[in-house]
Order: sequence, then C-alpha cells, then structure tokens
Amino acid sequence: MHDDPEHELELTSSLVPLFVITNGWTLPPDHEYERTALVCAQPGAVTAVRTLSPEARIVLDLVAEGFLSVAEVAGHTHLPLGIVRILLAQLEDGGLILVRQPVPSAERVDRELLSAVLDGLKSRFGA
Repeated sequence: MHDDPEHELELTSSLVPLFVITNGWTLPPDHEYERTALVCAQPGAVTAVRTLSPEARIVLDLVAEGFLSVAEVAGHTHLPLGIVRILLAQLEDGGLILVRQPVPSAERVDRELLSAVLDGLKSRFGA
C-alpha cells in the first residue's frame, strides 16, 4: 500500500463499480440526452456544489465556462456515456445545469410541391 496521502483510489478506477459513481441512480426516461445535446452550468451553480460527488463536480466544472456536448463531457471525464447521462440528469434535477437538446433535422422537402409553387410564381409574375 502507498502511504502517500495524494495517492487515493479514484472512484473512476476499474476497481469501483460504475453504479457507485451514480449512487445507484438510473437514467430517468425524461432525461434521454442525445450525444449532441449541449450542456452548460447555470449561473452561480459552481458555488453550490458541496454535496455533489467528485465526478459530478468535475462535470459541472467542465461546463461552467460554456456549452459542451454530452459526448465531449464523456470524452473529457473518461466516463462511459451512460454514466455521464445519469450525472447530467442529477445536475439538471438539482437546477445546476441547462441542457439544450439538438435541433431536429429538417424534414425532406417535397420537390413536387416546390416545383408547383415555382411554376405558379412564374406564371403569375412572368419569368
């Protein structure tokens, strides 16, 4: 064993099950964060983090400077995406973060409809 006080077992080590990091939480169904969802800390949230786990504090510190995607948060923390999603759900429930879901892809344009509109405009205004 090491007697060095700085050498502590990290909660993210392979010896600690991942459910310990989330305190046994599972992802609530209304918190299905996509990888491209953007996350940032609420103003003043970083000062009110005394009761957070070390991993949740790291996540909050990461997003304190601005928006990061869920995938970027997972990459910076080296935690699995599922664990990051659970931590984000905890932070969002506590009012500490703001989550922006990605804008849905635009629907395919109906080319026939656009062609008919263009033909109508041409016939109406002459072109």
